Amino acid sequence: MENKKDALRIHPVPRGMVLQEDFCLRVRSVGMQDWQELKAYRVKVDMHDVRCASMAYFDFSGKVEVEITFPKFYTVYRVDIRPLSLGILPEIGAKRITFVLDKPANLSVEVNKDRFHNLHLFAGAIEEVPDKAGENVLVVQGSLDRPGFLGDGINARLEAMPEDRMLYVEPGIYYIGECIWHLPSHTHIYLEGGAVLMGGLAMEHAEDVYISGRGILYLADYHRFTSINGIRIGNSRNINIENIIFINPPHYTVALGNCENVVIRSIKSFSCEGWSDGVDMMSCRRVLVEGCFLRTSDDCVAIYGSRWDNHGGSREVTVRNMTLWADVAHPTMIGVHGDHREEGDVIEEIIFENIDILEHHEFQPGYLGVLAINAGDKNLVRKVTYRNIRIEPFEHGKVLDFQVKWNKDYNPAPGRGIRDILVENVRVISGDGEELSVIAGYNAEFLVRDVRIRDFYRDGRKMESLEEAGIVVGEFAENVRLE
Repeated sequence: MENKKDALRIHPVPRGMVLQEDFCLRVRSVGMQDWQELKAYRVKVDMHDVRCASMAYFDFSGKVEVEITFPKFYTVYRVDIRPLSLGILPEIGAKRITFVLDKPANLSVEVNKDRFHNLHLFAGAIEEVPDKAGENVLVVQGSLDRPGFLGDGINARLEAMPEDRMLYVEPGIYYIGECIWHLPSHTHIYLEGGAVLMGGLAMEHAEDVYISGRGILYLADYHRFTSINGIRIGNSRNINIENIIFINPPHYTVALGNCENVVIRSIKSFSCEGWSDGVDMMSCRRVLVEGCFLRTSDDCVAIYGSRWDNHGGSREVTVRNMTLWADVAHPTMIGVHGDHREEGDVIEEIIFENIDILEHHEFQPGYLGVLAINAGDKNLVRKVTYRNIRIEPFEHGKVLDFQVKWNKDYNPAPGRGIRDILVENVRVISGDGEELSVIAGYNAEFLVRDVRIRDFYRDGRKMESLEEAGIVVGEFAENVRLE
């Protein structure tokens, strides 16, 4: 029985999972003598030069001590535990690192300045596991030694149950028939820690679907041009996704189109392919994305208007309490796609708040920007707030890129404008790869207007002018001011 004050929960690892053995990991509650071993999964990162990093996860309450040792080849001379804002300082030996956590955290542990073979450590809060013996619960019994199967065939059994039904998936590996499982409405899918689904999930014209647990969607074996998403959701409402881990989906981690009332909370994801964005939304309303760790080889979070079979603008989107790492492209992006065949879309009432940016690495000149608004396709982007953003030194790019653009690769027409933007309490740690930020319109009709930048800091010092902040105001931009 776990002590509620100092509890530690290690999730089982099914036989056959691809592990990474750069590190030996152990954890224990502070004050306890016995350590528990923690296995690390292999996750592939960075599409430009794909490399294998590590990921491990556990849950705890109280205080926990983490030990990392290096049996192979490491001699440790430096350790960075990021986000730096958490202020976690390890004790370092030649072959051993230890540190203590007193609250949940999503961490990157980087030894000897190596960001590509690092350890991603997700220390979560102890969850209340649903009662699988309860009413209206269908249990999928798993095995840690041999794989099972899941997919649309199980839906008939679920749909014969009342609408407050739950599918409880026990630990084990499960292959999804035909690669994608189409989830029914009015269903809670619970993936117990140690449950690994080989394939993606989809919802179309669904409502009241809740996906939770500590399970993994594993898609590393699918080719890039299969374009399989971790979870694809179309024309749906009242959808909640919590705490699931995604390993290398070849396309988006979560793709939203024509959806409303969606909550995506505390997911973790890794990708290493072109167009393998994190959370992308087209024509969506009332979306909350919070508490996630996204390391992607394209945009981490993108908000668009019309695209493909999705029609209309996007509004009332909040992205908060996040850790974003873009090995390629933008950590945040708004505005590229819209209804260029008609009058364009309005993308509005967007908030990005309390976010740590761990990387921005892009050299293509049209695709730079940690905080990027690129209005194209006749889109009007307005009423956007960026607040409490912490930007660590990045490889190459810009801090801000607010431009009305005509990107000939993606836009048949330029955007209509950008207006009413607030950038508040942005704190940048300067690096060698930063270019000047740009705020500019397209022409005298399609302007950027009314941009307020308040409390902009570099290396702990408040900037007193746009020039000092490294921000260039180009043509067709009106009422841009630093406060």
